[in-house]
Amino acid sequence: MRRTLFRLASVKPTARYLEPGAPTGLTGLLTHGSPRATLLYLYSSTLDKLKAVPEHSLYRQSVEALTKHRLALVESTVPPGYAEWAAKAQKLVAENPAEFHATTSGQVSGASAVRVERDGKVFVVRKVMNKIDERDQEWNGETDEGPELEGHRTLEERSDVVLNAERSDLSDEKNVKWEAEPQLTAEQVEELETKIGAGLIEEVVQVAEGELRLVDTMIEAKVWDDLVEKPVEGQWNYFERNSSS
Repeated sequence: MRRTLFRLASVKPTARYLEPGAPTGLTGLLTHGSPRATLLYLYSSTLDKLKAVPEHSLYRQSVEALTKHRLALVESTVPPGYAEWAAKAQKLVAENPAEFHATTSGQVSGASAVRVERDGKVFVVRKVMNKIDERDQEWNGETDEGPELEGHRTLEERSDVVLNAERSDLSDEKNVKWEAEPQLTAEQVEELETKIGAGLIEEVVQVAEGELRLVDTMIEAKVWDDLVEKPVEGQWNYFERNSSS
């Protein structure tokens, strides 16, 4: 699946890159545009949430160990040009602090991008607006011109018109262009997939997203508490091999 030619966005003498949004060969699963940055954020967020689970919990110990292992693998895979991009990104955030609002919730509301701290790491999470294709919208053949005004305008209504005319267009506001992290090469993606050993990198992202959501459920259920009804002796030994026979 990974070697199909239509997944290559560009073929260069030194590096090949996968085309974001192209089919992966798995139904409904498209090539991820920035799997490394996404996994770093998801894994760091999972580790941050796990701090609410007692350290003696086997659930926390197992998820923490696996997440840290995969996080280390992703961190060690650095795309070409990453150092230059990181320097520019840090400078951009420092010069435009008002454009990158700090938050602990990770919710991007009212801003195009926010700074989020997760497990000691700082991320810039972009707000991606969904593009609406007007061709997919229903149309009844009529043009919506708004409510019809009748009669003469009052002084109050005319003052509102003047006020609206004086307001500046929101599109005139300064927009800081955030450049996405450089892509991993096709060879780097394939190598990382081999190291993780859990399918395509897009599947790994899906698992990480599910694990992050699951932490909230496990915390709510308090899975570390003792069972109300204690298991009888030998209840969990059904499949143990009897060495005496």
